[in-house]
Amino acid sequence: MSTSTTTKTNHSGTSTASANSAPKLRTTGESGDDDTTAQLQLVTFGLGEEEFAVDILKVQEINRMMSLTRVPSSPPEVEGVINLRGKIIPVVDLRRRFALPPAARSPQSRIVVVEVHGRVIGFVVDRVSEVLRISRSIVEPAPSMVCSVDSDFIEGVGKLEDRLLILLDLGRLFSTAQMSAMAQSAVAA
Repeated sequence: MSTSTTTKTNHSGTSTASANSAPKLRTTGESGDDDTTAQLQLVTFGLGEEEFAVDILKVQEINRMMSLTRVPSSPPEVEGVINLRGKIIPVVDLRRRFALPPAARSPQSRIVVVEVHGRVIGFVVDRVSEVLRISRSIVEPAPSMVCSVDSDFIEGVGKLEDRLLILLDLGRLFSTAQMSAMAQSAVAA
């Protein structure tokens, strides 16, 4: 039996958490910015020393690490598949996808389940930090050498008071062809 921390988002962009360790919502950026179209609501997570974020509307849930089933002949970044309430979901190792050195799993490691190109996948992160609402005005286009991640996958860089936040574009990070290959891994399981 696996224990999970689950954060679900509904279509209005609000999140509900089913465990005490779920990320909390925090707002930052220019004060007085009441226009919700000028706000981004993000799920932030870490890989090593770098902090990343994805649009909360793409995130279906966040789960504690669970047992992964390896699938022969799957793409190299696919670590395995999980059975999530009867649905087989491929799980990608983001460290491998970003060509970062491997790291041991910790109690803070999570599987972030997202929908990309109409398909559901999970990806492993070192830790999930928070749900954050920021003003679009503090996001700049990514410079070509912003971090160890290929800048083609980066939507922008958020300049927070005490750190930079790398916003990932899941559509470019997981191309349609990659998603089809991952779907084949799930079917093979």
